Amino acid sequence: MIRAARPEVKLSNLPTPPAPKASTSRSRSCKLGCMNTVRVAGIIPARLHSTRLSRKVLRPIAGLPMIEWVWRAAAASGLMDPVVVATDADEVAAACRERAIPVVLTSPACASGSDRVREAARHIDAGIYVNIQGDEPTLTPDFFPPLLAPFRHPHVEVATLAVPCPAAEFANPNAVKVVTALDGRALYFSRATIPFDRDRLGFTGYRKHLGIYAYRKAALERFATLPPSPLESLERLEQLRFLENGIDIYVAEAPRDTIGVDTEEDLARAEAALTISRDRAPS
Repeated sequence: MIRAARPEVKLSNLPTPPAPKASTSRSRSCKLGCMNTVRVAGIIPARLHSTRLSRKVLRPIAGLPMIEWVWRAAAASGLMDPVVVATDADEVAAACRERAIPVVLTSPACASGSDRVREAARHIDAGIYVNIQGDEPTLTPDFFPPLLAPFRHPHVEVATLAVPCPAAEFANPNAVKVVTALDGRALYFSRATIPFDRDRLGFTGYRKHLGIYAYRKAALERFATLPPSPLESLERLEQLRFLENGIDIYVAEAPRDTIGVDTEEDLARAEAALTISRDRAPS
């Protein structure tokens, strides 16, 4: 079992989000949320054979493989220890070991990123697990404080991030939209453009979901016991399994949009952005 050596995260030191309204109709675990501190582990699921862009986690970007950019950002936040890559491929594991990146081998049968995170979590002692997508090379350390801030509230079991959706992506099904209640609780995620502007008022307040999650241990364990849900299967969005089974997801605001890499064009955009970032960094 991997055990973190760094002190637990003090939730009281994270920024305070608007207080979500606790539901009285659903059973929630407050064991960790009622404590001053909680140990947080970061897990980066990294499948080698992606359907849209094969081998993308090892594709070089501005001199480093994509997975290393993601790991560096998560590790530099100082909020998670350990931060490990969870992969089904010996080649990815070998590349991580060459770069001193902690890695856990998981089954190729894992159906989703959350399933892979759950399998890796069996080797890691923590109260909250952060699922960090391996194809988000433009993540930076400042994405993690808002993601973890909702856990100040003991009834929050799952959190994720969103940003204002760029106009060019309003109708893009690869830019997943999210609508929330006033307290930040997700009402629905969809590849469709939601909410629907029925009267054509020129609505521009669409929110784009970023595929980074944090879960309390109990929520992650429960997710893994549930079969794929109907809406999840229809939209091909694993987060809908939580909502369809009565597990709330709270949505915090990310500091900025990211470049999720699914195509060669995305890869080129990430290369340009990270090259500029690298060249501007102090030597």
